[in-house]
Amino acid sequence: MPVNADAGTDTKTEAHSLPINELFYSLQGEGKLAGVPTVFVRTSGCNLRCWFCDSYHTSWEPTHAQMTITEIVKEVESYDANHVVVTGGEPLVHEETNILLDRLSDAGYHTTVETNGTLFRDTAIDLASISPKLASSTPTAERDPKGDGEWAERHEERRIDIDALAKFVDSYETQLKFVVTDESDLEEIETLVSKIRDAADAPIRDTDVLLMPEGATRERLDENRERVAELAMEYGYRYTPRLHVDLWNDAPGT
Repeated sequence: MPVNADAGTDTKTEAHSLPINELFYSLQGEGKLAGVPTVFVRTSGCNLRCWFCDSYHTSWEPTHAQMTITEIVKEVESYDANHVVVTGGEPLVHEETNILLDRLSDAGYHTTVETNGTLFRDTAIDLASISPKLASSTPTAERDPKGDGEWAERHEERRIDIDALAKFVDSYETQLKFVVTDESDLEEIETLVSKIRDAADAPIRDTDVLLMPEGATRERLDENRERVAELAMEYGYRYTPRLHVDLWNDAPGT
């Protein structure tokens, strides 16, 4: 169910609701559960602004319809799937996401949360799919989709929180999924993984560190997937595809 309403459209009166950009059934395209049939709940709103964001209308220009938690769960239950991914944007900017995750867990769903790892919440998460944002994600004036670089400083200040990342690792099963633009990102990835390992009590295996090529279209993935796969082998990390892009390119609701 793609949602096309403008941000701010809110006719719901139930106390607990979320701004939903998309709710749809597809295959998990990334990470340890790639290929698993999954319901995706995409919230709108984010505390960062990656220049390459593949969900532009949840961050740079948020659009959504307001749905109550009950409506969301009912829609999820209409699909034949045991896995639910709550994504964004950044879903953990919303306190109500905790309520949704608790309801989904009580209903027996396996829940994955896609997060940038800057906002820790104690809630019902089976897999925390954490994508720490590297310096290469910062929307400098040359890379800002709006062309003004207004978000560059805020993004740079907020993009990494080691304490929050360590809490995720200690609290949940995790995967650290890094979007790789080119091989120069690996030095920062190595440094970040080392810092998180030092800060966390739980171990981080190399196979918990995933390298994913940047690209929201087949054409863009064709440019760098092979090199990112080679880097995964060189550093001993796991390579993750973007299966949904390979299958459906940049079609919405996939």
